[in-house]
Amino acid sequence: MKKWTRWEDWVAIAAGLVVALSTMFMPAMGASVAIMATLGVLLIISGLVNLAFPGMVAMEYVQGALGLLLIISPWVGGYADAMTFGPAWMSWICGAVVVIVAALAIRPSMRAHHDAITH
Repeated sequence: MKKWTRWEDWVAIAAGLVVALSTMFMPAMGASVAIMATLGVLLIISGLVNLAFPGMVAMEYVQGALGLLLIISPWVGGYADAMTFGPAWMSWICGAVVVIVAALAIRPSMRAHHDAITH
């Protein structure tokens, strides 16, 4: 598998970028700004690492865990009570997208890891 070509990692980077940048445009509720900015930056970093080293299977699990953290963060950070499209919905949607693309990327990453070892 070639570096910098996996669409799953580009989607995770985009989701991290959206989450991190949305803190500037959405109202701050609870700890939403700190949590969303931190998890967004960590998603961007994990996506870049996955793109640079496509055979690192553990990073796919890290990315999935970051997505799960993003999903539960509205309850932990005290900003889940927003009924409008606010920080909670942004966290839930982007977190779900990251979990899905991380799950889709695990098998290709395992294959790339296996090919790197056997050749």
